[in-house]
Amino acid sequence: MFGIVRPCRHRLGDGLLTSWTAHLCGLCLALRGDHGQFARVVTNYDGLLVSVLTEAQSPRTEELRRTAGPCPLRGMRTASVARGEGARLAASVSLVLASAKTRDHIADGDGLLARRPVAAAARRVAAGWDQAGARTGADLGFDTGVLTAAIDRQPEVEAAARPGSPLLAVTEPTETATAAAFAHTALLAGRPANVAPLTEAGRLFGRLAHLLDAVEDLTADEASGAWNPVAATATPLAEVRRLCDDAAHGVRLALRDAEFTDGRLAHVLLVHELPRAVDRAFGVTCAHGGAPHGVHGGRGVHGAHGGAYGPGGGNPYGQQPPAGGGNPYGGDPYGGGNPYGGNPYGGGAPGGPGGPYGGGLGPGPGGRPPKRSFLAGCGAFLALCCTCRMCCKEEYEGPWSRKKREGCCHKCDCCDCCSCDC
Repeated sequence: MFGIVRPCRHRLGDGLLTSWTAHLCGLCLALRGDHGQFARVVTNYDGLLVSVLTEAQSPRTEELRRTAGPCPLRGMRTASVARGEGARLAASVSLVLASAKTRDHIADGDGLLARRPVAAAARRVAAGWDQAGARTGADLGFDTGVLTAAIDRQPEVEAAARPGSPLLAVTEPTETATAAAFAHTALLAGRPANVAPLTEAGRLFGRLAHLLDAVEDLTADEASGAWNPVAATATPLAEVRRLCDDAAHGVRLALRDAEFTDGRLAHVLLVHELPRAVDRAFGVTCAHGGAPHGVHGGRGVHGAHGGAYGPGGGNPYGQQPPAGGGNPYGGDPYGGGNPYGGNPYGGGAPGGPGGPYGGGLGPGPGGRPPKRSFLAGCGAFLALCCTCRMCCKEEYEGPWSRKKREGCCHKCDCCDCCSCDC
């Protein structure tokens, strides 16, 4: 699971969290339905934005949802999930972009991909993803060749980068690919007037995704000697932060020009969460409290929200971003209603009372549930691990002792300090 838009369940609220989960599961199931079980590994948080945007522009109908069967990642519960052209377009885009990311790792010789047999196998998988994404895209009238052509330009663009080169020249292929995907959601939803603003929103989102990925990888890339656009162009982190803030604010302004049937979830993800993704990458806690934490060996950007950010790079939406942010590390983005942690559908945990391993044996001495046997505890332990409850749930029941435990990500100090005026 990867992506820059990782919302906290406390900020989404129950209604939007349920909708976000429906799109995440819908993307996963669309990948499985069209391309087989293994394709589900490319499910990612950013890919579901395509599904969210399509539904946000579409008329409200019952066909937008279906009931999915039990899934281990939902605690073996059924769920209402997104369906239709938006989920399939998200699957197509996710496959093509995952293929590109795989080839990029092969070119860099990352980890096991430095070994020729592993790299050869990964290339075959990536080629299969390209073909699968193209088939689904063709069914939806979307030419994934736009994505692959943009991605194929990336090595040439990177080879031309030198200290002092414009950093945005490196992000152009990613911007072009995401702009095409965002724009096609307007055509699928029958809203051609939205093509222009969503093209701009997609372009800026692609820029932001590329820059944040570079910032987060900078320390590791410098240590390993891998190519990194920030290092290759010798761009100061303060300037990178300015570009990121400008892109996030530009997305907000672009979305104002689009018409939505119900744009609440799209607004929260693309307007509220993008500034938090920037803060997370640069190690900032909250713009309203506490000093920002430096990243990359103490080279954090302080006061990045200050100063005048005028329009740049011909971007008509490039205005000064508002101060704000919220704690990007606060909260449990996977708990509660997320299918990878927490139980959004009620009931006990798989290993808890009422679960398959709890057994409903009744309270033990002192009103506490009885301890589990070794084998039952092993089953509960596996259930807790497979559903990510140990790391993502605020509170879970110990597999053997059945005492209340706190998950690794249980503390949520997120603050809603976004100065959104829309």
